[in-house]
Amino acid sequence: MSAYLATIPSPDRGVWHLGPIPLRAYALCIIAGIIVAIWWGERRWVARGGTKGTVIDIAVFAVPFGLVGGRLYHVITDPELYFTEGRNPWNAFAIWDGGLGIWGAIALGAVGAFIACRRRGIPLPAMADAVAPGIVVAQAIGRIGNYFNQELYGAHTDLPWGLEVFQRFNPEDPENLLNGVATGHIPLPESPVHPTFLYELLWNLLVALLVVWADRRFKLGHGRAFALYVAGYTAGRGWIEMMRTDTANHILGLRVNVWTSILLFAGAVAYFVIAAKRGPREAPETLVNKDARPGPDAPSEDVSASASGEPEVADEPEHAKVAADAPPETPGEPAKEPKKTDES
Repeated sequence: MSAYLATIPSPDRGVWHLGPIPLRAYALCIIAGIIVAIWWGERRWVARGGTKGTVIDIAVFAVPFGLVGGRLYHVITDPELYFTEGRNPWNAFAIWDGGLGIWGAIALGAVGAFIACRRRGIPLPAMADAVAPGIVVAQAIGRIGNYFNQELYGAHTDLPWGLEVFQRFNPEDPENLLNGVATGHIPLPESPVHPTFLYELLWNLLVALLVVWADRRFKLGHGRAFALYVAGYTAGRGWIEMMRTDTANHILGLRVNVWTSILLFAGAVAYFVIAAKRGPREAPETLVNKDARPGPDAPSEDVSASASGEPEVADEPEHAKVAADAPPETPGEPAKEPKKTDES
């Protein structure tokens, strides 16, 4: 009993049913992460001078592209899970059962964001900077879904934060244990294990804090905050990936995702340095949607500020100007009549 209390228990399932409707923890975590990323990105975008509602508009393009890209990356890098003997190829479309590669999600999501930004006449790098910390927090929330799916963990450990993993059963589909239930809490042979999904969750939150701090301190622009996010995330993903024990393809002895992390880290650092030459952060007026910008024939304001900061009123009546130009009256002297003009 004491050994059990010294570890982290796993949930007995990752799917609940509300009548005929399955409620999947993984899908709910993905949705929650997307909501947080949009909400936070919107606040940061408006604070930079952008038009309110723009991030939601961009998400309409970026999120579907990102989901497709994430699934494509997963299927391409692990084709044996779907296209080998005894496997069901149609499961490649079963995104609700888990399996999203963040690299594909970011890559194809960026394509969708680029299309949306072009339609609205705003710079993609500035938008990427605004949503960067929200994206990495969304990834952290998504890792909670891996916890409910009881997946993406590491090797056996005796550390106090080791994760207990249990055997799950699915009588309807014995091969699909993600939809199974751990009845009796029978530990798997390797249990307890390193909760690598938890390591990545905590790392992602630290990266979000780093990006926010650096962005405020150095006024990052031109995609540099996004590059910092990519560099920070891949630096952690590399060593965490090497701790995982789930099946993965290898190249020269390293998991594919480790190589991807190395390449993206190098690219992100290079971009961070090169983009600094583009000067200060983008001007706020460049972040306004083209539909919200005033046209060239827009009328000027009737009230403007003078050099002293006091408002000046346009089209002041002539008699008011005359009264304003008249000398002040001296106490004890009769008021002078205003000078008559020749105008009738």
